[in-house]
Amino acid sequence: MTTTTTTTPVPDNAGTGAPTPGTLPLGATPARVLTAAGATATLASTFLAWTWTQAFPGNLTVYGYPGGLQVLTLIGALLTLAFLLAGLGVKALRWLTPGGSNSPVLLLALGTFAVTWYAAGAVAVTLGGLVNLEPGGIIAAAASLITVIGALGLPADTAHDPHNPPTTPLHRFLHSFKAPAPAAAKALPPWVEILIISAAVAIGLWVFSYGIATPYGELFIGFLLLSAAAITAVTRAGLNRRLAAVTAKHRNITVAAAFIAAVAFPLTQSSEAYASLGAYILIFATVALGLNIVVGLAGLLDLGYVAFLGVGAYAAALVSGTPFSPFDIHFPFWLAVLTGISASLVFGVLIGAPTLRLRGDYLAIVTLGFGEIFRIGMQNLDGTSGPDITNGPSGIPDIPDLVIFGFNLGEEHTFLGFEIGRFANYYLLMLLFTAIVVMVFKRSDNSRIGRAWVAIREDETAAQAMGINTFRTKLVAFALGAALAGMAGTVQAHVTYTVSPTQYKFVEAVPPNSAFLLAAVILGGMGTVSGPLIGAALLYLIPEKLEFMAEYQLLLFGLALILLMRFRPEGLVADRRKKLEFHETGQLDIPKQTGLSKAEA
Repeated sequence: MTTTTTTTPVPDNAGTGAPTPGTLPLGATPARVLTAAGATATLASTFLAWTWTQAFPGNLTVYGYPGGLQVLTLIGALLTLAFLLAGLGVKALRWLTPGGSNSPVLLLALGTFAVTWYAAGAVAVTLGGLVNLEPGGIIAAAASLITVIGALGLPADTAHDPHNPPTTPLHRFLHSFKAPAPAAAKALPPWVEILIISAAVAIGLWVFSYGIATPYGELFIGFLLLSAAAITAVTRAGLNRRLAAVTAKHRNITVAAAFIAAVAFPLTQSSEAYASLGAYILIFATVALGLNIVVGLAGLLDLGYVAFLGVGAYAAALVSGTPFSPFDIHFPFWLAVLTGISASLVFGVLIGAPTLRLRGDYLAIVTLGFGEIFRIGMQNLDGTSGPDITNGPSGIPDIPDLVIFGFNLGEEHTFLGFEIGRFANYYLLMLLFTAIVVMVFKRSDNSRIGRAWVAIREDETAAQAMGINTFRTKLVAFALGAALAGMAGTVQAHVTYTVSPTQYKFVEAVPPNSAFLLAAVILGGMGTVSGPLIGAALLYLIPEKLEFMAEYQLLLFGLALILLMRFRPEGLVADRRKKLEFHETGQLDIPKQTGLSKAEA
């Protein structure tokens, strides 16, 4: 006689209210229903008027057509619903949460809440009171708050300690950001993976173009709030790991797609002013990448790096053919670029040779002094305090536009039916230079000298003991970084039409300057390629877009750096070594060997 025994599965983490790591509890729980209802109401509220007057930018007075900050709230509500439905097991959206995580829903709900309440507060402050809010704005604020309350009630992502379950909303909120590792990805056909790469690059281009094209500061702040929440949500969901695996598999296609998207950027802009922002961002980013070699790879704290940008700019201006140059010389483009690179390289060697034997704070002080000496020296070469070379504080104006193979970058051109203006021309030129700098950085990082730089950065004494000529290796890094800055300076001189000493201060409200360049490297992530690019874009865009906060710019910038150092010291994009340095690795400690023999150990 055969006896059949039926067992009832016992859920993991019984009694804790937590799901099994890597899985989501399905079903319409009250928290999910509340979250879905709040997100749906928030979405519907964007089709209502939020205020009665067009005095607030973005025209939030129209029924049935979202505008301005309403569009950001609409996008946030849609993303919240999408990740929520993915958690409920909707097959078409299940790919959004490969890690089986609820935290993306909470993050997006918080981002939507922040944008909506910021819009309501901005309307009240700008127009003079909450009375200027229409019912649509009040509904949006209440619905976004309900969405956050519902999201806080969702099950946490990972198992809890049975003796200390998350009993409070704050405890659950803090614990919900510990996302589990994503499940193993199912193999996809190569053509599907290429489509995924193309879609990701297209979304990145659209987001970047939207951010640059924001016409007023309130919309840009809302864009930053929602973008921060969305990027963090995608990271917590595990989508970035899936995308990283796909891009690593098709690296050449990824690079080509990214470059094509970058080339297409000026074609997506309706105004030449936005293309000019792209050109200046690339100049700033290229210089930041050069500084990343000095600081990020070699570990040399250079506080006067912007002086090398100035050396390249002044050298190019003096040979540009401007009537304000004391030299009657007009070099062609490539010769002018080589002049700027050579001048910065020579200055890098001359400054680095006597100073690179110093370390730490002493080196920082000397490089800071060099930056100030350069600026004061350019002011004094005015024919009164010194030789008449740089026209003193007035600088060198009327620098003509570049002409490359008969192609005048200062004139508008038509390409495939698109009008390409002056700043778009310089943007494409700087894109080529940025690609060269990225290639130099990657090749250097993966080379023997790159490994020597990293060794010096980690421990110079140990590197010297291993046979590395630390002085010569640091001098190469200093000279290479200076040469890359000089290359960017040649283009900057022609884009701005003028060079003057005030452009190269240590701290100034508008980048590039030494403080902002160093901050871009630290903010983005030292030793990485994409980190300084992202950091430079943010640090250039924020002062340009938030002109109404100009008086508090440096204060807000300092607070942002303090928060970054506290919560993400490795930067926005961190390499593996920095993650291990600043965060716990989760590895077990080596057991003590006290009392054991060598054989037993």
